[in-house]
Amino acid sequence: MNALYKILVTHTRLRPRHHHLRYNTVYLLLDIETPPRRRLLSHNRFNLFSFHERDYGAATADLPGAIRAQLAKAGLADAGGRILLLTMPRFLGHAFNPISLFLCHDHNGSLRAVLYEVNNTFGQRHGYLLPVTDEGPSVRQQCAKVFYVSPFMDMDLRYRFSLHPPGESMGLHIAVEDAQGVILRTTMAGPAQPLTDTALLRAAAAMPFLGLKVLAAIHWEALKLWLKKIALRPRPPLPAEPVSFPPPNTEPAS
Repeated sequence: MNALYKILVTHTRLRPRHHHLRYNTVYLLLDIETPPRRRLLSHNRFNLFSFHERDYGAATADLPGAIRAQLAKAGLADAGGRILLLTMPRFLGHAFNPISLFLCHDHNGSLRAVLYEVNNTFGQRHGYLLPVTDEGPSVRQQCAKVFYVSPFMDMDLRYRFSLHPPGESMGLHIAVEDAQGVILRTTMAGPAQPLTDTALLRAAAAMPFLGLKVLAAIHWEALKLWLKKIALRPRPPLPAEPVSFPPPNTEPAS
């Protein structure tokens, strides 16, 4: 399945100062082993839109192999079937992806794991690989934060993910919590449409400078947070491993 999603992203910070951000963007759903080729979408080469494997994971030439190696390391080798990637593509050679999702299925087509790959504005990335334990239409997962993203957020936090997997629409809600409760809520949601050159051209016309727009919005909002006198947190070293995952037999997210 390959599709284009017009996504509305919202961030709502609840403490210590209320702050809200929203913007529109485009995400593509791609089969990473047989990525689609369109006149306006290329694989590992320049185009209006493009998908480059070195933008993800360990930046290797074998992205599916790298993902499956992480699945095996996490004890999730049975999730090594079809792998779909939900991501913001490069636009005119540039991309900034705050978050991309690798949806890992077993050989019967059931979703068994999700790798949430996060990028920060310092050129660093980290993945959270979480098993799927829910049977319903929404996937609920959680993990401890180990990767520095925003200079306005502490490290001793927890993520709770609620994912409506991509289909006719997609939705992702992320609650960022400390010991007192939710600090930040982030949502991504939007409808699907066929991944055609016409859809790509319309997306380019509606949202030019796609990645640069997102990056500029993040820095603009950071300035506003600084003006609200929210303290900056120092950046710690990167995690020792590029992907973190809960140990085997971890209890499902509540």
